[in-house]
Amino acid sequence: MHVPDGFIDAPVSLATGAVAAAAVAVSLRGARRELGGTAPADGLGGERTAPLAGLVAAFVFAVQMLNFPVAAGTSGHLLGGALAAILVGPFTGVLCISVVLLMQAVLFADGGLTALGVNITDMAVVTTLVAYGLFRLLLAVLPRRRSSVTTASFVAALVSVPAAAVAFTLLYALGGTTDVPIGKVFTAMTGVHVLIGIGEAVITALTVGAVLAVRPDLVYGARGLTAPLQLRTSPLRSGTDAAAAPDAAPVPAPAKPARSTRRFALAGLLTALALAGVGSYYASASPDGLEKVAHDKGIDSKTEEHAAKDSPLADYQVSDITDGRISGGLAGVIGVGATLLVGTGVTWVVVRRRRDRAAAATGTAASETV
Repeated sequence: MHVPDGFIDAPVSLATGAVAAAAVAVSLRGARRELGGTAPADGLGGERTAPLAGLVAAFVFAVQMLNFPVAAGTSGHLLGGALAAILVGPFTGVLCISVVLLMQAVLFADGGLTALGVNITDMAVVTTLVAYGLFRLLLAVLPRRRSSVTTASFVAALVSVPAAAVAFTLLYALGGTTDVPIGKVFTAMTGVHVLIGIGEAVITALTVGAVLAVRPDLVYGARGLTAPLQLRTSPLRSGTDAAAAPDAAPVPAPAKPARSTRRFALAGLLTALALAGVGSYYASASPDGLEKVAHDKGIDSKTEEHAAKDSPLADYQVSDITDGRISGGLAGVIGVGATLLVGTGVTWVVVRRRRDRAAAATGTAASETV
């Protein structure tokens, strides 16, 4: 659903650019809380979650290269807003998808540069807000168990994709550059993206379920799902001991040491590299939902050339490499690496600022006490 340059006019593109910039700024502040991991029961901390947020961005980039067929001559791909929000939190999720869209536009000429605000607003903000809001609503009414997280992930991801299609239709109604009846755009966009949403839901539920199975502590949406372990008093205590201390509090269980995330992160990175480097070769070559609708309805008649069309990685191919499989695979690997570096860098900045502010607050409190 990457909107190219020329689909939306300049005023609406500028307006969505402002919305996207504001959303990223708010997300940077909100991500400080999500990446801080202050809850003892969760056992999470910024040192562990910041690299994982970069990994989520890289994984979404890789999976977006795997277009899957949804109808005759049409394909779809993961948007990723629901997956990112559930794994690392809604604010951090917006940052992850924004990084993915930035890398795609700048390095691979996928999604227009003047339309970057449109794409971030639609694919990062709308999908994340809709998906995570519905996810939390479903968890509030479903039984408190892991299977409920997977079920809620499926439904939230399914709904988020047609929601993004509706958002695009509204933006096109405000600033579309071609004279196409909005009713036809709405019907075509929502129809095909409901089908794409099914694929999004399957990918999201499988990924969330897999992480829950091995490291449930790393799923932001599952925080607080399991009550912390408590040590009960032994029924074998002697009657004398019981009488001597009838109200004695039970001895607290020792804190469970934090588990290393290195193996998990390495496995995730290798998976992303394999999907982008090898799996992408077998992706559907059919146009995605927006491309198909744009071609059928004439929306693409005023498409402009991408400013990065001469990039050595344009169209997910490495220039000067004639073998399509090697060229596409290498481009995917480079994209995963670049997205991982930028995504991790952004989240590390967020964590460092949180640390600096906490240290400054502690120092101020100490000086006032003295």
